[in-house]
Amino acid sequence: MYASIHPLTTEQRLEAITKHLVGIPSINGTSGEVEVAGELFRILSSFPYFQEHPEHLWMQPVENDPIGRKNVFAFVEGKSFSKKTIIYHSHIDTVGVEDFGQLKDSAFSPDALAEFFSSYENDDELRRDAQSGDWMFGRGAVDMKSGAAVHMVNLLHFSEHRDELEGNLLLLLNGDEESEHRGIIGALAELNRLQAEQGLEYALAINTDFITPLYDGDPHRYIYTGAAGKILPCFHIYGREVHVGDTLSGIDPNFIAAKLTERFHNRYELAEQIEGELVLPPTCLYQRDTKDIYTVQTASSSHLYFNYFVYEDTPGEILGKLLRETKNVCAETEQYLQEQFQQYIRFTGLPTRDLSWEIDVVTYEEYMQQLIEQGIDVQPIIEQAIADSKSDDFREISFEIAGALQEADPAKKARVIVFFAPPFLPHNYLKTDVARDAAIQETLTAILAEASAATGEQFALKKFFPYLADGSFLSIHETEDELAPLLNNLPEWETFFPIPYKAIQGLDIPSVNMGVYGKDGHKWTERLYKPYSFGVLPGLIRTATVALLAQAAEEGLLPA
Repeated sequence: MYASIHPLTTEQRLEAITKHLVGIPSINGTSGEVEVAGELFRILSSFPYFQEHPEHLWMQPVENDPIGRKNVFAFVEGKSFSKKTIIYHSHIDTVGVEDFGQLKDSAFSPDALAEFFSSYENDDELRRDAQSGDWMFGRGAVDMKSGAAVHMVNLLHFSEHRDELEGNLLLLLNGDEESEHRGIIGALAELNRLQAEQGLEYALAINTDFITPLYDGDPHRYIYTGAAGKILPCFHIYGREVHVGDTLSGIDPNFIAAKLTERFHNRYELAEQIEGELVLPPTCLYQRDTKDIYTVQTASSSHLYFNYFVYEDTPGEILGKLLRETKNVCAETEQYLQEQFQQYIRFTGLPTRDLSWEIDVVTYEEYMQQLIEQGIDVQPIIEQAIADSKSDDFREISFEIAGALQEADPAKKARVIVFFAPPFLPHNYLKTDVARDAAIQETLTAILAEASAATGEQFALKKFFPYLADGSFLSIHETEDELAPLLNNLPEWETFFPIPYKAIQGLDIPSVNMGVYGKDGHKWTERLYKPYSFGVLPGLIRTATVALLAQAAEEGLLPA
C-alpha cells in the first residue's frame, strides 16, 4: 500500500487507509479479526523502514485464543538510542451489524452509506452531515479503524524522520476489545518480554479510541488521561419455591432480583462522586430465573448481574457497597413478605405456619468457607459443575458453580450469594501526586493550549475515558491485598479469566486517550468527522510524542 499512499497528504493517506480497513468486516468473534490483523501486517510491511528492518515488525499469536487472533507489533527506533518508548495502541475489532437492518450489506461501505444518508429524511442532522462530505460512515469508521490508521500514518512519519524521536515508538494493534479483551491481555506477555530482553522503558501509551460530544452542541475535543475500570457484580439468588396456589408462603427469587435491580440500576447515589468527570452508575445487564420451561411452580433461583464502572474505588470498597445495599434490600423483602403472609392468614382465617422469612446474604468467599466448615469438600463440586456445563459463557459458568454449591448445602435456606464474574478491567489514570504522572499532565496541558491557539479547537483534559478501553490493562493501582476482595470472589478466575495482575503491576504504563472524533459509536449511524480526525489529531499526537519522549529522556523525571 505504501506505493499508493506515498504521494498523498496526511489527510488523504488517512482517508485511504481508514476506508480500506472499514471494508474488511472484523466483527468481534469472527474470522474477520484474524483477516484484518493480516492485512495490517501486510500494509506495514510495505513501509520502507520495515523493508529495511523486517525484524521490527511481527505478529504475536494470542495464547489459547478460540479463533486464533494475532496481535500486530511494529517498532521504530529513534536516533537517540534511548530505551524510553511510547506505545501507540488501537483495537481492530468492531461490534456487529445487525442494527443496520436492510443496509447490512452496505455496513462496511462508507461511500454507499454516505449516498444513502445524503437523502435520508428521518434525521436532518444526519442528512446534513452526509451532504457535507466531512463525515465518513460505516461500521468501524469511528470505533476504531480510523484510530488504527492515525497511528499507522504517524508511525510512517516517524520512521522517515527518526531524528525527531528522543526514544522509540512501539505500535500495538489488537483485537477483542469489544468483548473479553483477549488481545490486550495477550499482549502483556510480549510487552514484558520486550522490557526484559531489550530493556525498553515504557514512558506512556497513547490510545486513539473515539471521542464524541457529551451533550447537544458540545464544542469540545476531549483528551483523557486515563480509563475507567469495570467490575461485574453477580447475584445468585436462591429462594423458597412453591406452587402458585401457595404463593404467599414462598420466597420468590425473582422478586428479590427485581428489588435489587430497582436498588442498583442507574442509581446515581451509588456512582463515585468525582467532580468534573462523566461518572456512570451501575447498569443491569442480565436478569432471569433458572426455569427452563413453563410450570405453575415459582422459580427456585434467579440470576442477576450489573455493569459497574470503577473510577477511583477499590474492589473492597465496591464490595462493601454491594453487601450493604443487598442486605438492606433483603431486610425490606423479609418484612414485606412476612406482612403479606400475615394479612393472608388474617383474611382467610387459616392457622398460621412456622415459616422463616430470613434471607441470608454472603459473599462467594464467605459461603465457600461456611461449606468447608460443615465438612463439605467444595473443589470437586466446582470441578463437576464446570465439567457438566454446556455453556461457553464465563458468566453462566460462574452462576452454575454458585448453584452447585447451593445444592450441596444441607441448609436449604433463602440466600443471596454475591460474587464477581469476567470481565474485570482495572482503572488506569494519572495520579498527580506522582512525579511522573504530574509531569505528563503538565506537558499535555501545555500542548493542548498551544494546539487550541493554532487550530481554534476547544480542548478539554479529563481524567477518565467514559467508555471501556484497552488502556485499562496497562497499569493497576491496587496492591495484592486490595485485589483480594475481587480475586477471592471471582470463581475460578485463574481458569476462565486469568488476570495477569503481577505482569500489569510490573509494566505500570500510564495510558492517555487522544481519540478520533465522531458520533453514534455502536449505532448504524456511526460516523467519523474527518477534518479533526484526519486534519488536527495526527499532528497533535506527533507533537505530544516528541515532547513526552524528550521529557522522558530527562534523567529521573519519568522513572520507568
